[in-house]
Amino acid sequence: MSRVPWPVRSVAAGAAGTAALSASYVLERRLRRTRQADYDDSLVPGGIVCSILHLHQVTGRFEYDAGLGLRWTYGSGFGLLHGWLRRRIQEPWASVGFGGVLLTMTFTMFPLLGHTPPPWRWPRGYVTSELLTHGAYVGTVALVDGLGSSG
Repeated sequence: MSRVPWPVRSVAAGAAGTAALSASYVLERRLRRTRQADYDDSLVPGGIVCSILHLHQVTGRFEYDAGLGLRWTYGSGFGLLHGWLRRRIQEPWASVGFGGVLLTMTFTMFPLLGHTPPPWRWPRGYVTSELLTHGAYVGTVALVDGLGSSG
C-alpha cells in the first residue's frame, strides 16, 4: 500500500473508520437495547442535511438515508484531514488533533444545526457513546492511514 498516494489512502482510511463507527453503533444498540446510541445515531444528521438543502416534509426513512449519506461522505472525506495531519506532525499527535476536531464539530454542530441541546444536557450516555464510537473511528483511520506509509 506504500505506492498508493496519501490522499487516496487517507480517503480509504476514512471509509474504514466510518465502517468501524457504524459497526460500533450496531454493537452499542444491541448491548444497550436501545433504538439510538446518541444524536449521531439518530435522524438528527439527516434532518441537518434536509434543512441545509431546504427539503421539507420528508419521511423519516429519507432523513435516515440522508444521514447515512452524510456519515459516509464526511467520514471518508475527513480521512484527508488525518492524512494531512500525519504528514505534518507525528502520531499519536495527528490522531489526537484529528479526534479533537471531530469531537469539537460534533459537540458544536449538533446544537447549532440539529437544534439539539448542548452536550452537557444530552441524555445520559450520549457523550460517552460519542467518545467511544468516534474513538473507534479515529483508531481505525490512524491504523489504515498508517499502513505502508513512510510519513
